[in-house]
Amino acid sequence: MKITCSKQSLTNGIGIVSRAVPVNTTMPILKYILINAAGGEIRLTANDTDLGIETVIEGVIETSGIAAIEASVLSEAVRKMPDGDIHIDINEKDYTVHLTCDTEKIDFQITGTSGDDFTYLPEIEKKEPVEISMLAFKDMVRQTAFSLNANNENNRTTTGFDMIIYGDYMRLTTLDGHRVSIRNVDFGKEYEKQEVIIPGKTLKEISAIIPSDAEKFVSIYITDNHISFEFDNTVVVSRLIDGEYINVDKMITSEYKTKVVIDKKRLANSIDRSLFFSKEGNKKPIVVDIKEGVLNIQIKSSTGGLNEDIEIEKEGNDLTIGFNPKFVLDALKAIDDDEVTLYFINSISPVYIKDEKETYIYMILPINLS
Repeated sequence: MKITCSKQSLTNGIGIVSRAVPVNTTMPILKYILINAAGGEIRLTANDTDLGIETVIEGVIETSGIAAIEASVLSEAVRKMPDGDIHIDINEKDYTVHLTCDTEKIDFQITGTSGDDFTYLPEIEKKEPVEISMLAFKDMVRQTAFSLNANNENNRTTTGFDMIIYGDYMRLTTLDGHRVSIRNVDFGKEYEKQEVIIPGKTLKEISAIIPSDAEKFVSIYITDNHISFEFDNTVVVSRLIDGEYINVDKMITSEYKTKVVIDKKRLANSIDRSLFFSKEGNKKPIVVDIKEGVLNIQIKSSTGGLNEDIEIEKEGNDLTIGFNPKFVLDALKAIDDDEVTLYFINSISPVYIKDEKETYIYMILPINLS
């Protein structure tokens, strides 16, 4: 195999597919990136058997071929090469890899393998794709990922994103036992109803590599066991999580006894200050006291405390309630609006943070102050 690619193109491609390379594995081949130069395309692929990523990079193919190189070795070798074009020449007898360039007399030699044991991405049946803008999808993941229950071995369904496609909208949901995050986006066209649970790692990795482009789209294909995402020159294929997701619709209510409209930045800054007194090993709740026109935040600890008033628009009853400050702050950071609306029932029921159209809904359980 002989190919030539720019250092930037190689670096970008390696960075994309490396997100499917496992940190720890008993199968050494999973730590490798497959390079396949054929049919006028240079494809890089990595696959940990649960998550696979393939991307096409720009370059010139002098001689077609296929080989696998350990991801960390290839990444470091390319990083140490000068900027500009890099020539990759792989001897397919012993799979010695030569990296050279035109600007300096360098012959960087690393060892590869045939890739015969490499696990290719599964074939996905491609019916009509579900299409959503890259920016909208990236935002959906960002605005829900923080409440994944990443380490729940007893119920794997809560370690993933619940994706529902119904009619003309998509809904992503995550929950961790203390809070629920829901994000809805309208498609502008109708699709058949589908519901799948996607591993948390899959969507977090996609969110990290997908461009923030409102004009381009992600194409999503769903089968019984897998889901595939295609964007630009990249394909991501993931296994789905088996099981039935918790019915969060039963948790959400439109009833409330107290409604508060508040400046999001002021509330977030106040709660951020309160975290100074709610550090690891000393997880004090914030006490939120709501009266006409004012929301008061208090927290006390052995090192001091905070007492802060914020102007609000209030409808309904006065209320005193306690929260884990981090849970509230995570939700506020995910919201792009300047103002947020909070809905309360009483001091022992969840608070709901949502907009009028319910494009986002955050439910947070309170802490008992008694």
